[in-house]
Amino acid sequence: MLARITAASLGRLATVRVDGAPHVVPLCFALDSHDEPAGDAPTIVSIVDAKPRRSPQLQRLHNVRTHPRVSLLVDHYDDDWTQLWWVRIDGTADVCERGADHARAVDLLTAKYPQYGIDPPTGPVLRIVPERWTGWTSWTS
Repeated sequence: MLARITAASLGRLATVRVDGAPHVVPLCFALDSHDEPAGDAPTIVSIVDAKPRRSPQLQRLHNVRTHPRVSLLVDHYDDDWTQLWWVRIDGTADVCERGADHARAVDLLTAKYPQYGIDPPTGPVLRIVPERWTGWTSWTS
């Protein structure tokens, strides 16, 4: 599962609004195993970048600040159904606005996504600490 997640470029983040309604958005992310003891799951980081938005106050950040339980779904679809797979990571999240953790996340995301090398992101970082990994793959892949 870790290899599939590491290679993937997009996931879908599910958070919970204040009223209890689900909120799902696509998410670029990177894995950060810097502070993880051997065998522990890496932290997952994402950042608010410069893409056009209605507001810099993103719903996902508000949701995490009020209800930190999240799920990240990363999957692969192919018309050849023997190649299908998905991984879901359930955990808790927080928002980091600056400091060493923020800088490290920017470095990880810039290394993974060449677009960020052109315009490095400066927005808040979303950090997910995994508590449970669940996955599925077709029998023949």
